[in-house]
Amino acid sequence: MGAEREARACAAFYGELPIARPVLSCLRCLRQFAGSTAKRCKDKHLEEALLLLRVLSEGLRVLGEAEARPLLRCVLAFQMEATGSSSSFQKLEQIVTQLAVGKEALLAQEVGALLSGLAPQGEVLSPGDLQSVCMFMEESSLGRQHWRQNLAPLLQRLATTLRWVLQSQPAPGGTWDYLVIKACLQLFQALPKDVAPLVWSTAGKSETLQSLLGLLLEVAWGKAPNKDTRLLAGTALSMLVNTAPQPQHGASAMLALFQLSDRGAGELKFGELAVEAPPVLEPDGLEKLVLTRGLLTCCRMDILSCQLESFTHKACLLLDVVFPAVCALTKEQKDCHYYCFQACALWLQRLRESLPAVWHLTGTRILAQDTELLRQLTQLVWDNAETPVEGVSEFIHSSFRLLLEIYHLECQHFQDQERPLYQQTLQRVVSMPWQIKAKYVPLCAIVPYVGSQQVLDAYPDLPQHLLSCLSTNHLCPAATEVYKALVRQQRAEWQDGHRDAESALAERWALCWLPLLSQALCSPLPILQSNAANHLLAWTLRQLPATQAPLAARFGGQDTASLRAWVSLLKAQKSVAGALPLRGEALERLSCCLGAREEGIRLAALGLLCCSPSTNRPLSGTEVRLLREFLPLNLNCDSSSFRQLLQAAVRKALVRLRDSSLAQLRGKVPRGTEPGEGAGQLAQAVGFVEWLLQLSIASLSPGSNYQRKKTALLLLAAVLETCTDTWSPERKKGQPPRTMATLLSYARQSGCWDFFSQPNLLALLSCLQDSTNEIRDLASELLVRYFPATFPEPIALALFQLAQDALRSPRVQEAEAGAVLMKTILQKSDSGTMKSLALEAEAALTLPNRGLCFAQHLLHVLQAQYAAACRDLLQAAATAPMHGAVAALRRCLLQVPEVAASMRAAELAQSWQELLARLVTTARDITSFLLGALQSRQGPSTDEQAAAPSFADMGNAIGSLIMLGKGRGQEEEEEDSVLLSEEHSLILTCCWVSVKEIGLLLGGLAELLLDPALPAGSGPLLPLPTLQTATRVFQEILLRCRHWGAVEGCSMGFTKFCAALLNHPDAELQAIPQTVLEQGLETLSGPRSSSITRRAAGFPMLFLCIVSGEAPTQARPLLTRCVQMLLALATTALPRDWDQTLDLPQVCALHVLQTLVRGAGLGGALLRHATPTVDLALRGLGSPCWAMRNAAIQLFSALTSRLLGQQRSRGEGCLAEGVSLQAFLGQHPQLGAVLLGELGAAAGPVPGGLHLRPALHAVLTLLAQLQPGADGPGSPSARFLGPLLGLAESPSYAVRAMAAKALVPVVPPPWRRGLLLRLARQLPAAPGRVRSHNALHGRLLQMRALLAPAPGTSGLSAEALRPVVLQLEARGWLLTPAQRCPLVRAAFLQILALLPASFSPGFAQSIRAAVGTELGSLPPGGKPGCAELQVGSAVLHQTMAHFVCGEAARLADGERIGAACSLLRQPNPDVQLAVLSWVIAGEGGTCKELEKALGLTLLENLGSVLRERRDKEFLRLYLEALLHLYRDPSSWSQEASHKLQGSSAVCLETLLHMVEAECPGPDLLFQALCAASLLLAHRVGAEDGPLVERWCAALEECSRSASSEVLRLAAARSLQTAGADVVRRSLRAACPSLVPVALRLINVGIHLLQDEEREVRHEASGFASLLRPDPGESLPDSCVFVQDNVGLLGLLRLLLAEFGEHPETFDSLLQHLPVLDLRGIVEELETNKAASLYKEDEPNVFAEPAVLARQLLPVLLQLLEKAPAGSPLRASALRWLSAAGPSVLRDLRYCERCWSREAAARWAMKALACAKLHVAVAVLLVRARLAAEVLRVLGDSAAAVPGLGCSPQDLEQELEVVRGLLAQHGLAPTLSQGDVPREPGPPTKAA
Repeated sequence: MGAEREARACAAFYGELPIARPVLSCLRCLRQFAGSTAKRCKDKHLEEALLLLRVLSEGLRVLGEAEARPLLRCVLAFQMEATGSSSSFQKLEQIVTQLAVGKEALLAQEVGALLSGLAPQGEVLSPGDLQSVCMFMEESSLGRQHWRQNLAPLLQRLATTLRWVLQSQPAPGGTWDYLVIKACLQLFQALPKDVAPLVWSTAGKSETLQSLLGLLLEVAWGKAPNKDTRLLAGTALSMLVNTAPQPQHGASAMLALFQLSDRGAGELKFGELAVEAPPVLEPDGLEKLVLTRGLLTCCRMDILSCQLESFTHKACLLLDVVFPAVCALTKEQKDCHYYCFQACALWLQRLRESLPAVWHLTGTRILAQDTELLRQLTQLVWDNAETPVEGVSEFIHSSFRLLLEIYHLECQHFQDQERPLYQQTLQRVVSMPWQIKAKYVPLCAIVPYVGSQQVLDAYPDLPQHLLSCLSTNHLCPAATEVYKALVRQQRAEWQDGHRDAESALAERWALCWLPLLSQALCSPLPILQSNAANHLLAWTLRQLPATQAPLAARFGGQDTASLRAWVSLLKAQKSVAGALPLRGEALERLSCCLGAREEGIRLAALGLLCCSPSTNRPLSGTEVRLLREFLPLNLNCDSSSFRQLLQAAVRKALVRLRDSSLAQLRGKVPRGTEPGEGAGQLAQAVGFVEWLLQLSIASLSPGSNYQRKKTALLLLAAVLETCTDTWSPERKKGQPPRTMATLLSYARQSGCWDFFSQPNLLALLSCLQDSTNEIRDLASELLVRYFPATFPEPIALALFQLAQDALRSPRVQEAEAGAVLMKTILQKSDSGTMKSLALEAEAALTLPNRGLCFAQHLLHVLQAQYAAACRDLLQAAATAPMHGAVAALRRCLLQVPEVAASMRAAELAQSWQELLARLVTTARDITSFLLGALQSRQGPSTDEQAAAPSFADMGNAIGSLIMLGKGRGQEEEEEDSVLLSEEHSLILTCCWVSVKEIGLLLGGLAELLLDPALPAGSGPLLPLPTLQTATRVFQEILLRCRHWGAVEGCSMGFTKFCAALLNHPDAELQAIPQTVLEQGLETLSGPRSSSITRRAAGFPMLFLCIVSGEAPTQARPLLTRCVQMLLALATTALPRDWDQTLDLPQVCALHVLQTLVRGAGLGGALLRHATPTVDLALRGLGSPCWAMRNAAIQLFSALTSRLLGQQRSRGEGCLAEGVSLQAFLGQHPQLGAVLLGELGAAAGPVPGGLHLRPALHAVLTLLAQLQPGADGPGSPSARFLGPLLGLAESPSYAVRAMAAKALVPVVPPPWRRGLLLRLARQLPAAPGRVRSHNALHGRLLQMRALLAPAPGTSGLSAEALRPVVLQLEARGWLLTPAQRCPLVRAAFLQILALLPASFSPGFAQSIRAAVGTELGSLPPGGKPGCAELQVGSAVLHQTMAHFVCGEAARLADGERIGAACSLLRQPNPDVQLAVLSWVIAGEGGTCKELEKALGLTLLENLGSVLRERRDKEFLRLYLEALLHLYRDPSSWSQEASHKLQGSSAVCLETLLHMVEAECPGPDLLFQALCAASLLLAHRVGAEDGPLVERWCAALEECSRSASSEVLRLAAARSLQTAGADVVRRSLRAACPSLVPVALRLINVGIHLLQDEEREVRHEASGFASLLRPDPGESLPDSCVFVQDNVGLLGLLRLLLAEFGEHPETFDSLLQHLPVLDLRGIVEELETNKAASLYKEDEPNVFAEPAVLARQLLPVLLQLLEKAPAGSPLRASALRWLSAAGPSVLRDLRYCERCWSREAAARWAMKALACAKLHVAVAVLLVRARLAAEVLRVLGDSAAAVPGLGCSPQDLEQELEVVRGLLAQHGLAPTLSQGDVPREPGPPTKAA
């Protein structure tokens, strides 16, 4: 606290001087700087201090030295305490410099005095002192001057300190040794001329520096455990070499160091210094890496490239010493891949820099074509191009670029025109599969050297491969760089020597790239579309602006793909140009996009509205209007990503509004503002923010669904973050501007922006009681961050009581809500509020701290609940379970920064220590009690049983507890039930959730309080005994717990606990996890009585938590020890007589290894042990023990996932992995031998016949998931070829099939043609030459696998395959009946199908004849003509049917289409099913003629199929195929209607009967209803009225919320198929009878548009979309489907416009206003009865009756207004008023009484979160408003309604009174008229 002392002295000194006021202000800033923790706060206070001092400069300049000294000394003291932050130190250095203008001598004197006092002579420097040495050396010129003058003492202190640190061996995670070496490094770097004589001069030789050199060598040789420290020591040694006056001296010293690392020990001659190098205690190979990396990082160029005299040839360090070391490191140091390849990239970089010197030395090319150096370099980078280690790929990429650049420079220098390296690199790149990321970096690097055209000519598949990459996340950046490199190169080539216009450049670009970009932007894959838009489109427009025209021409269509691409293009244009005028057709199209069904289109359109390159460009009136229309309709979207992107877009719009408004208030005219518009834009900005605020608050009602509330909270967060002046220190971006107060003042003068009003507060408080974590936590965060520091006292008291009640709830969600409430109350209370709360602890008034007081209270509550549980666990689980109190303690102790700060305060340390000790003891007691309660009394005692109890034991124990709780004896037995009773669930919930919360709490406490960076204070808050108690709690939970949720929660806590212990400097604490690990291993290997690893028990997690706690940068000794012990245990031989009911130690070891492998926290650390673990798993697969085999297959599966890297995400276009076999073997060279051994043993000859290899299939599966590489014949992967080819003869079909798949990655693309030819020649040329049918089948499968093109590739060319085709034609007999095996014939035909256009006409005809003959000879029932039934004949016939269909689709001629259609008339079910499945798979989509013919055939046979109905599955497939072929309405033709003529009604009748009366299962019911709708859509007439009514009734039945999702989806799809047509026909004069049906269909549509399943809503929106343009006209050919909410508003508008005069309209809309028992809901809240564990689920959690009621109100009011007097609609309204009016008035008056009296305050807080109450109130207000309007419209005719007795004015007055009362209590959010959602439409003229 030296700085604080100096500040007080300074304040006292300047108190009476004239400059006292500014000096004191400056001191205040410095104190605030010292007291801040966030970097942004520190920087802010220092900037303020610097500004003050600049103002003070004149006054300071006139002060004498004595008067200036206190302030200077004070600032230097603050600077000394800021040496941990470079930026703070630099700012303080600026302040010091400003102060010392004219007083430089005084400053030097003070700095010298300050630094001299760091440590007395010979004493050890502390870490803080070392930080000061480093910072003053690096950043202060006066500091360097001082150290230059005191160099000898400094060297002495550094040597003393480093010796002491190495001898004492501090904590492994400590930085003491690192700081000493950093100080040495900076000393050598900053003062080279002063250090040089001490090293290189005989006269100046320094013994101290010699000693220090020896210590640095010890560190480099491994005396320091930390890898980073050793690497820094290497850099320090190299920096010392740099002080050499002659390069040869430095080079000799460095050579001596490298030779010493080879020898390991001996004397080192370093200049004039001589040291005895220490022996390497445990050589790990890191010594050479330390020297190499250090040398390459900072060694002088002349030292690296000067000639070494001790070599016989012209040698230098760089080529002859360092490069061999780098090569050796990349092969040997597998644990330090990152640093090894960093050294490789550094070597190439240094070579690039020193090329002239190296050429001068050698006189020749160093990378000539035949040189060993070039061979080694290219092999090094290619062999490691696919390494998965994080960061290494970047070094490999830079190495590629540097290598090619050096090669280019050499060729230029030596004028060599032959450059074969380029062609070799390009060929190798082209031959690699597109999935391998490593191919794209060399491709980018080589483009400038060979030119774009040569790359595109050599790589014709590149555009397609780039598309595939753009749809795969991890390949997208690489593909983007390739595209950019090629386009940049093309532009440079096209402009070279020419001045082409931009349009000409765009035309040339379009020829090459327009198809790729348009295909990507129009793709149905969202990931491909967004990646192309984000990464390629805007960049292209910046490079070639004229490309906008050809792109826009491509995207002019009305389909969704064109719209999406068009919006992306506009957005990219706006980002490039800055502004984009929206008017006319573009504006209409944009409005259409904002209402589109696809989220991607809506988001892109929203982004277009909100984005701008300049944040102070105001939003135009059109943009604001469109946003007001868009946002209310998109609040309830159920996509999380949509909500996040919506918030981000709106935040951009708000920033634009804010910044443009601030600019206008400052008098500046923002860009894009028209003259005279400033005031209007300012008012518009303020109004929009106010509207958005009210919209967000109104949407937080508990009656809203989760989606709406989450979106509203995100929007509210954006508003508060953007438009308040709340400064958040922890945020790097998004801070409010300094002038924000001006805008806030302006807005509030306008009556707007009252962000923290009472209604807003109440809305957020209702969210604190939500049932979901996301809503609760986000609301709490907004309250804490933005709202005033304390709650009003009445609210705080009511909230506290509510939180107390919630903590006692058995429901987990309610208890968690109580915990969030407690945390929020603590953060929003002051000492006055705390005194008012009814805290349990007596210490409430005496404890000095709020956090301590609150924690004391919660601990008291927890102890009371524990005592109650000990008395009666059943009663306690129902009324006071402990998990709520534990969760509240966890949140209050761990998530409140003020509490964490108070724990660090010295004066509170003892109180906290006592409280935490009691908390841990209580947690131990509760854990033992709860886990003991679940132990069966019939089983072993708790002490004896180390394993978790079985489920039967737990059931018995819980049954006993229930009987005790109910007061019954043990002998009474309840009725046995399969389902758990509520009592069972209560006890289980109480136990498991409490145990989980305890684990999380203890782990979080250790993480918070064991941080080594915390001040020691008055002793640890968690002393050793407390930590040992906590350790036992974790052990008990993980060893005796079976519930996965509890295990998972406890594991998270235990991992944090172990990490905190292992990183602590105290050796006793570090030893705790190791002790637990040893105990676990001992338990694992010992005998036990029951299973501890099956059924998700927690025992394996114990090991995972401990080893995950080790620091990733350390050596992980615990992981190594654990894995070695587990491997040893698992390989122990099984006992001869094992018991299958017990876990064997070997099985347990496998399960634990599997858990370790799956553990995300271990990452690649386990890959070091991959080879022995894979070997173990493969041997386990052959174990005679079933449990061992089961565990081994799980372990192997986990290992496969870990070895192959991250799986692709679901939204990506490609699921293939991107690791080649060559790279895989390079990363795990020893694993290749293990896999090869298994393959060799399986493929070799087996004496005595068949011998199965259980591990073989696993090996083949692993290999099949790899990719082919570009390796040559001598590569490691070539050794796999022989064994895999040998497996073609395996007698197992599965092995043959998997061996064929595994062959693909083994064969590089260049070899593929040769191997195919070899396999084709091995096929028998005649029937008599078949040696083995298995071998024949296996070879055919291998050929098929090699011929099948990989995704995104075109495969081998027809020309390349010509020799293979000739061999196949010569063996055509394999397709004929002469080949008796159907599977062989099928495999041969599949190969022929992959080569469709390659055969001669004669052979193609023979194939068709063979297939036709076979299929034509089949009798009904699938029995072949031969006597015996052949295995595989069904496969053959299905393959042949697929072949016929494929040929018909390919050639599209009438004969082949007829042949395909004839197969549907085949009596053989296998053939028919094959054709139907082929159709459903969509493989004929490219041939419209075939689809049309197949559809007509299906329609023609539909009647007979429905009559026969031989098989449900066949009928389902038949109907599904029919619907697939007519999925597009335009595909129906007159011919289709003609085919059904006469049978249409019968088919429709049959299908409807199936839906109405039969129970065929949901899937068939779905197809039947959709098929009926398809038929109905094309035959609705006056005579079809009964059929239409039956169909409508079926839709109503299927659309009910209680129906299954499949049926609701069928109803929605049917509605889209035929509903719109029925509604349109009803509007014509010819079909008035259809009007009631049309109204019912619209009602069904409104219902389905609120369905909880997105797919159902989307299908229903199609129905609404088809009715939007002009419902009186016929259906449009193309239609943009609208979003669900837009569709709902469209249906309401349709009812109003077209059906307003029908009385049924009014009644049908009233059905959607639910009538809830308001009085019953309020009475239930008043009674406050205890909550039960279970809550009845709503049938539709997405529906929002309150929101729908508000949407229906204006429609109902307009219907009434439009209805003429005496109309039937008015009669309907009168009937409704008579029935509902009196109850509406009663409920209004009841509300007025309820919320007027004081008693309501007791349950008002609970009412805030009652969804039923909010819905009831919202619907009541709508019904009351409607009743008032009915009274007004009907006038005298409504006066006689019995029970009403009031005028419209009276009712409206009553309504306003009730609305005001409810609004005061947060129950009736008021929406302005502008907040009611409106359907987006074309712009009005005013806009």
